[in-house]
Amino acid sequence: MRKAALISVSYKSSDPEQAAKILRSLAKSYLERHEQLHRPSGEFEFFDQQVVQSRRGLEAAELQLMEFGRDQGVTSAAMERDLAIQKLSETDADTRQTQVLLAATFERARTLANKLKVLPERTTTQVRDSDNPQLMEKMKARLLELQLERTGLLTKYEPGYRTVREVDQKIVETQTAITVEQQTPLRERTSDQDPNHEWAKAELLKTQVELDALSAHAHAEGSLLIYYRDSARQLGDRAIHQEQLLHDLKATEDKYLLYLNKREEARIGDALDQGGILNVAIAEQATVPALPEISSLSFALIGMMAAGTVSTSLAFVSDYLNPAFRTPDEIAVYLGSPVLASLPRANS
Repeated sequence: MRKAALISVSYKSSDPEQAAKILRSLAKSYLERHEQLHRPSGEFEFFDQQVVQSRRGLEAAELQLMEFGRDQGVTSAAMERDLAIQKLSETDADTRQTQVLLAATFERARTLANKLKVLPERTTTQVRDSDNPQLMEKMKARLLELQLERTGLLTKYEPGYRTVREVDQKIVETQTAITVEQQTPLRERTSDQDPNHEWAKAELLKTQVELDALSAHAHAEGSLLIYYRDSARQLGDRAIHQEQLLHDLKATEDKYLLYLNKREEARIGDALDQGGILNVAIAEQATVPALPEISSLSFALIGMMAAGTVSTSLAFVSDYLNPAFRTPDEIAVYLGSPVLASLPRANS
């Protein structure tokens, strides 16, 4: 039909039921052929099979990813790798700072050790000079005894006598001792620990303790640095493997969803085809008419009209083709002269 996506089919037959059956068979064959051309057969079964296979692949990919996480002891290898790299960077910075502090502490300890060699351990806080009165008293008494003894000897002997000379020698020695004792009095010195020495000693001890602590800290940080470096490398390899597994899982999931959507589209298409609302449909089914196309009365009236028309036309034609003159006027016209008389047709 013009200006419409419709096909009009008609069939005339003396048997209405046979005509309806023929039109129905034609419509059914047309729909089946149209469906074969535009929708391949077995589409739903194919996509359903693919959905089953892709679901198995998806379950296998998920199981493989779970087994990898369980065997390797990781949940998100990429995140753990980034954390390990961050810890590695922080530990490396701490190690460098510890090395700087270790060098500074070692230099401080060396300087304090050199200072301790120069600083005295004790310093004199008080000096008191005093004589020994008892010794001086004894020495003066001795000197007096020797002088008295010499005086007694001089009354008996000459000054050059040997005993007198010995007493004189003793007197001189005693006087000398008294003089020396007077010149070198008893000196008392009070000393105490040097505060600078004690401070340097305490600081050196503190610095040595800090040095030992920093050395242990540096050793521990070195071990931790090696651990984080190895952990980051292992997690990097695991992250690559896990990313590949995740990529395979994502691809399998996309494939499964694709086939699932295709299967649903095929199911909907089959349902729509069965309902006759997809691509092509029968707008009006062929039915057996309750009345014939032309009724008897209509046929009779049409026949009478046609007979009247034909008979009238034949009368006019036969009259027109008849060569006889029927009126005097026709003769006058035909002959070109007046008619003097005419006789009417006798009725028989």
